[in-house]
Formats: sequence, structure tokens, C-alpha cells
Amino acid sequence: NWRAHLKTLRRWQDEGRVRYIGVSTSHGNKHDVAERVLRSEPLDVLQITYNFADTRAEPLMNLAAERGLAVIINRPFDGGDLFDQVGRRPLPPWAAELGCANWAQYFLKWIVGHPAITCTIPGTGKPEHMADNVGAGFGVLPDSRARTKMAEYFDSL
Repeated sequence: NWRAHLKTLRRWQDEGRVRYIGVSTSHGNKHDVAERVLRSEPLDVLQITYNFADTRAEPLMNLAAERGLAVIINRPFDGGDLFDQVGRRPLPPWAAELGCANWAQYFLKWIVGHPAITCTIPGTGKPEHMADNVGAGFGVLPDSRARTKMAEYFDSL
């Protein structure tokens, strides 16, 4: 019932109770609805699922960026399934050039290297994983060529 919620949020925004308004979807669901909302409503933020296993959000991310919205990525590790997919394989040697010390940083840098992305929400309950995730914010971000190389490597596993 996004229309009713949006009316409430707009009223709250006018009252100074909320600053930013956006839409969120996850697990690759309801992209058609999210696109209609993005095209018809002035919004500030899009939150959507995007990772190596699910890149279907790219058109929406690009639309959001064209419209000046912040883009927040949820489920960057595909619920942990990406780690299962790489298993104990080592990172490619060239990942160190991007400052990647582990797979979490590889996954996150690939995401935040996309020009439409503002930030991502890795989510964890383990402090050691949080430290790994934060490490993705250091060093260089991959450009489009490096992102392609990263995706091709991941797809080859």
C-alpha cells in the first residue's frame, strides 16, 4: 500500500518529522512496481537487492541515479550464498591491487564501484565480519573495466 504510506510520509516530511523518502524492495521482487514509483513520484532514496548472483536491479539503479536518488544496496552477499559459492578458493592475485583482503571486500567493492551506488548494507552479527566489511571502504574502488574483470572472475568459479 505504498500510495497511502507515501501520503503519510509526505505529511511527516512537511512537518519536519522525516527528511528523506524512498522505496525499498529486496530479493529481486516488485521491480515493476518500484519502477512505476520512481517514474511517478519525487523520491530521495531507492533501496534494492544487488549482488553477483542478482544483477536485475541495474536498470532501476541507473534510473534512480538519473533522477538524483541515493541508491542503497541490500543483500550484497545474497544472504551469505556468495561465500558458499567461492568456498575456500583464494582471491585472484590482482584483487590486492584493489585493496581486497577477503571475499567480503571483493563483493562489496564490486557493488560500491558501480557509479549509481551510494552505499550498501552488508549486515552481520559478527564483529570480525564487520571489520572485514569496513575494509572494503579503503583503497581504490574498481572502475567499469575492473568491475567487469571481477564479475568475469566470479562467474568462472
